[in-house]
Amino acid sequence: MASRSYYRMVKESSYKEEQNIFLMGPPGAGKTTVGRIVGCRLGLPVIDIDDDILEEKWKMPVDKKLSEVGGEQFLKEEGEALSDFSAVGSVISLTGSNPLHLGTMQRLKNSGVVVYLDVDTEDIMQRLSRMKVNRIVGQGSNVSMRDILQYRQQFYNRWLDTRVLCGSGDTADEVAEKVLQALRRYKDSESETFVSTRSCLSEGTESVSDAKYFSDVVIEGLAPDGGLYVPGRGFPKLEACDWLRMVGMSYPERASILLEKCIHPLDVPAAQLHRMIHKAYGENFACASIAPVRHLINNQYVQELFHGPTASFKDLAMQLMPQLFAHCLPQMCNYLILVATSGDTGSAVLNGFSNLSDADRQRVGVLVFFPEEGVSKIQKQQMTSFGEGNARAVGVGSDFDFCQRAIKQMFGDCALTGHLAMEYATMLSTANSINWARLLPQVVYHSSAYLDLVSDGVVGFGDPIDVCIPTGNFGNAMSAMYAQQMGIPIRKLICASNCNNVVADFIATGEYDLRGRPLMASESPAIDILKSSNLERFLFHASDRDGQLIQELFSSLDRKQYFKVPGTLLERIQHNILAGWSSEAECLAAIREVYSSTGYILDPHTAVAKVVADRLQDRTCPVVISSTAHNSKFAPAVLRALELQGPEGSHLDQLDRLGSLRSRPLVHDALVKCLRESGSRPHPVCPADLSILVEQVETMIQESFCKVY
Repeated sequence: MASRSYYRMVKESSYKEEQNIFLMGPPGAGKTTVGRIVGCRLGLPVIDIDDDILEEKWKMPVDKKLSEVGGEQFLKEEGEALSDFSAVGSVISLTGSNPLHLGTMQRLKNSGVVVYLDVDTEDIMQRLSRMKVNRIVGQGSNVSMRDILQYRQQFYNRWLDTRVLCGSGDTADEVAEKVLQALRRYKDSESETFVSTRSCLSEGTESVSDAKYFSDVVIEGLAPDGGLYVPGRGFPKLEACDWLRMVGMSYPERASILLEKCIHPLDVPAAQLHRMIHKAYGENFACASIAPVRHLINNQYVQELFHGPTASFKDLAMQLMPQLFAHCLPQMCNYLILVATSGDTGSAVLNGFSNLSDADRQRVGVLVFFPEEGVSKIQKQQMTSFGEGNARAVGVGSDFDFCQRAIKQMFGDCALTGHLAMEYATMLSTANSINWARLLPQVVYHSSAYLDLVSDGVVGFGDPIDVCIPTGNFGNAMSAMYAQQMGIPIRKLICASNCNNVVADFIATGEYDLRGRPLMASESPAIDILKSSNLERFLFHASDRDGQLIQELFSSLDRKQYFKVPGTLLERIQHNILAGWSSEAECLAAIREVYSSTGYILDPHTAVAKVVADRLQDRTCPVVISSTAHNSKFAPAVLRALELQGPEGSHLDQLDRLGSLRSRPLVHDALVKCLRESGSRPHPVCPADLSILVEQVETMIQESFCKVY
């Protein structure tokens, strides 16, 4: 595995003292005033492009020049005026229209770091009104000020190196301090490292050669010691003013701000991250709100996480994660992504990675193992529709836990990974929620749900909510906890299990006991999981990052199928989490009752969460139920619940029958299209034998990366 030093050799260096600091933003953002304060604080020369360059060259005020020559000619002459501009080690306040000049910005950016003063458009409108500015560059007679300001944001997002989110009441001194903090973070790229949940290193003992950065953990997936990666310094905590700025933003805008806070720009430059996010959450989602929150009944709300191309919440991560993975790849290796799925992850991963560019798909393959009899028929048809190219699925004659255990064993088999590296120049990685890049994007939708409630007036910012999540591998629950760490006031996390209620039992007793416990097939197969991987991350944080304890607990689980946490740790767990479970009868009854009273059709996983929320939530604050899949994916169970079974028919017949009810949510068009186009394709099915799964891996590598032309 390439170390981060590899990435440092091939990526641009971070901010250096001799570089310029460019302040970029719309007119009225305060670039001139803030630039003077920053220059004074740093002891650097200050240059204002308007006052010191353009007006000196033109011998007239900028606004007079604009009125004389008009917007198009002004832009041309502005670019010409900066054609020979250069500076070193200065704080430079750009004009609001400088970012519209491609050549100029390319040249300027090479000499320094671009800091975007991100000020709300309404604040800018008010400031310009007070300044008696009624026209800016590029604003034609039929274009409003608001429209031209919105239009310019694409250019600011194109050129930024780091963003400073400005609140409505921020003073120039406060914005200047935010700029200095952003520059310190940009310069200190060595501080944002990751540790394994099983690491026993005390803080400060990790050597530079041992350090793991975002680029490393995205590619590696699982830590070498078998643990899961977490941020060494925890999550950044946002101030209330930052959250309030995001209330009126779109989902991609919120994602850009939050993920920029969590991914250092040396790993993924902010401008490039912005482009990835807007590609991930675009026309591939059926709902423009991406992850909307709908009122269900009383104090209960559902967050619809199923509007992506494969109709499950996994799309919220898997439309972005493959782009992050491809960006972080070393140039000299091929990578095979191994995935174990209980249903929804498989199709989401296959879809996400199949959408990579041709060049990336030549170096990245995806192989999904799923329990042949442990997923719904529609889930199976979705996965097996990917039968060739760089993405395919294989059924296994066992359950999800066996598939997940087999993949972990492959990662831990040095002889196997060494053979694949030497023979095929291929490394293994994973896209399950054990991979940090899979888990991180999920933090965004939990944060977005709260901001939507604030926007709708359901809560005032700072008022608490509860979150109820159908829980299998604990990744969705863990991402809600990380949103809480960032500042979202989640009071209680409610974990909802089906009849495979090992997590609920653990929260109640502190004992994780798999001895003689069979995995039972249910109507909510995506949470038919007994060995919950991301629980390890939660216990690591709850135990004050006691890597030795985590190592002991999960080694015991591997050897004895059992562990018990200390009493003090159990108290902390129960302080943060409520947990319960739903029977199959209760699940189907909830689907029927909610439809009868509201006209809304839950899928079985959301119904499990509804049952547990009804039982455990005290109704003193709103509760957001994570609706993790569209009801169409589990049409047979839903039709039974609604007592509309009739002849089973084809998958499309079942979806048509659900659609005829004209209920909410509407039919998922992308799912219908997939089922209509894919038909029933044959797919490989393996017995529960690790050696045979290894053969499938090697065959996939040979067919993907060893083609002879």
